[in-house]
Amino acid sequence: MRNPFDLDLRTRMQDAVTEQCDVLVIGGGPAGSTAAALLARRGWRVVQAEKDHHPRFHIGESLLPANVPLLDELGVLDKVRALGVLKLGADFPSGEDGHRTFHFRESIGTTPPYAFQVKREDFDAMLFAHARECGADSREGVRVESVDFDADGVTASTRSADDVSRAIRARYVVDATGRDTFLGNSLKIKTKNQQHQSAAIFAHFRGVDLRPGEDAGNISIYRFAHGWCWFIPLPDGVMSIGCVCWPAYLKQRRGRTTEFLLETLKTMPDAWSRMTNAEAVSETRVAGNYSYACRKMTGPRWIMAGDAFAFVDPIFSSGVFLAMHSARHATDVVDT
Repeated sequence: MRNPFDLDLRTRMQDAVTEQCDVLVIGGGPAGSTAAALLARRGWRVVQAEKDHHPRFHIGESLLPANVPLLDELGVLDKVRALGVLKLGADFPSGEDGHRTFHFRESIGTTPPYAFQVKREDFDAMLFAHARECGADSREGVRVESVDFDADGVTASTRSADDVSRAIRARYVVDATGRDTFLGNSLKIKTKNQQHQSAAIFAHFRGVDLRPGEDAGNISIYRFAHGWCWFIPLPDGVMSIGCVCWPAYLKQRRGRTTEFLLETLKTMPDAWSRMTNAEAVSETRVAGNYSYACRKMTGPRWIMAGDAFAFVDPIFSSGVFLAMHSARHATDVVDT
């Protein structure tokens, strides 16, 4: 008697469709959509596979001035301006006057004097749609399950949300899977940072006090005994608030996630004073042990971009910039 599972497996393999492309981009975040858009513009056949559907929540909402030239090159700067909050600087606690503001216009270099704060679900969805507009075959709800490299290219096994299997044959793979770091795990080259095992707890609030005047869109950074905290103004009166903590401290929450976040904020009087009229408008999320790096960024017919390669403490808002910047350089490597 035949094993029904084996029969089902054979049927799925027979139904699998093999497609051809030049570049397979895995991931639909800022790194993946940047690479997909720029490679498609250069005339390559690009398939972009994102396992989820946009819009989907993501942390990392604060952009840097160095993002602005990249957004302009992509042709989406006006779109970001429309969906974001203008950010002219950042403020940090000061023992003298509560906080000190560092404006981008005072920086050394040639980067623009401004940036934006964005809801990542809107920002990422816009970039993904833009990659499609540039000619990439950008697909949502498609998970890459495995890749098999050989001398002439790579064959990827994918599965869609409706459980359809497809084999995609590409000449090159760009891994832009963020913290999933698909190739880092598949090739066993991901290494956790043992000296920095922070965890973060965060949520969105409405009614939080803004800084006055032109500083209303600035990010605020606070210190407390067990880590640091961010306040990021977002559109529609929303404030992203999160605390990056040592794991031992965060383990004390014992299921009291939202209450624990508020209790942590109370330990920072300057931060808590802005919460008088605040109300939570999202669930409270936790992310842990996220600092890591892969031992290699590239190999025969593959390259990593953004968080797929490495992730560090986000205190200086470098995440989206590094994702897009590395994707921009990965584009040159693949094109060459």
